[in-house]
Amino acid sequence: MKHPVVVVSGGLSHQRDVSLKSGRTVAQALRRAGHTVVETDVDSGLVPTLLGTEGLVAFPMLHGGVGEDGALPEVLRLLGIPYVGSGPATCRVSFDKSIATRIVAGAGVTTPRQAALPHDIFRELGAVELVKALTERIGLPLIVKPARGGSSLGVTKVTDAADLPQAMATAYAYDDMVVIEQFITGTELAIGMLTTREGTEVLPAVEIRPASGVYDYASMYTAGETRLTAPADITETQARAAAEMARTVQQTLDLNGISRVDAIIDEHGRPVFLEAGVAPGMTGTSLVPVGMRAAGVDLAEVCSRLVSDAAHDA
Repeated sequence: MKHPVVVVSGGLSHQRDVSLKSGRTVAQALRRAGHTVVETDVDSGLVPTLLGTEGLVAFPMLHGGVGEDGALPEVLRLLGIPYVGSGPATCRVSFDKSIATRIVAGAGVTTPRQAALPHDIFRELGAVELVKALTERIGLPLIVKPARGGSSLGVTKVTDAADLPQAMATAYAYDDMVVIEQFITGTELAIGMLTTREGTEVLPAVEIRPASGVYDYASMYTAGETRLTAPADITETQARAAAEMARTVQQTLDLNGISRVDAIIDEHGRPVFLEAGVAPGMTGTSLVPVGMRAAGVDLAEVCSRLVSDAAHDA
């Protein structure tokens, strides 16, 4: 039986437009697989829509905010609605880079040197001494980014200590917690994963080469600004190490459904973990679909299988 599906996208985060595109991609794939699909936003009509159809499965495609911070999965559990994707606790941990990085490091995965500062303490203690401490401990260049967010919004590469306060201010515009971490030089990768009841399939790593040198929002969603190669142009040993690292992250954080791990192969040939995403983009320029095509995986088949799994486990 093909279960009816409600694809939830949009929301009120900074990534609303990207979420709508991802939702449309998944909805079209599910229709190709024979499902009846309703596309809906996060508004007052969502709960009646979810409760109004017997046997339905929710397929959240929200990026940022209530999509990746565990809020919507928590509501779906309260309502008794089966859904595709990771559980609330996994979402909350993965969404916060300041927490996820430490948990992943505890599992033996290589991570950058990192510090996390809330806006209040940075403002109250003053920037001068904190900037000095950050640059001495982490070193330059470094990356400043919101602890919770996606699509590289608010991310700045800092090569001069004098520019760090402005980079912090930019990141604080998106979140009141900011991560400052070591800039890792090397080959940037995105590793998609498909976790079903049968296990986890790690997709070929996608190599990311932004023209600007930093994979920011413009590089992600502007055609021609970034070259994506799948499988990545790395050695077989590095590819195996990256896949093993991604699998360790998946198991450690308990990622489910469609997920992604971002990493860099550093100058020593090691994969260094950057972050994990429980709801990666599925637009025409997104990374996981590139990895799926390289693996010969059909999106419609995958989405339908995930819906079936969710209904079965309910």
